[in-house]
Amino acid sequence: MNIKPIKTEADYEATLTRIADLMDAELNTPEGDELDVLTTLVEHYETKHHSISAPNPIEAIRFRMEQYGLQDKDLIPYLGRSGRVSEVLNYKRKLTLPMIRKLHKGLNISTESLVQDYELKQA
Repeated sequence: MNIKPIKTEADYEATLTRIADLMDAELNTPEGDELDVLTTLVEHYETKHHSISAPNPIEAIRFRMEQYGLQDKDLIPYLGRSGRVSEVLNYKRKLTLPMIRKLHKGLNISTESLVQDYELKQA
């Protein structure tokens, strides 16, 4: 077992290839231990170099609407009257804590995505 830090994209690709070769390794064997260590190294490298930020709240809402086939009017129970729905979706009004709670509970949108700060777009 020759394990070294992942410093470059080439190291990363080589480590992923080795992980694929070890996927069937049994626990508590040298191969299983190597797999465990390599996956830890890859997770660290990906966190540092390939992190994906959460979408802004409006993008998260629009994505869920698309998934569920919802229209703007379907958000009234979560955001309030239709004018407020329009204001939120057009970045003219920020989400409130009650809105965030309702969206999380009713549409299963992660609170992490909903509480992010985002810029209000100017008209």
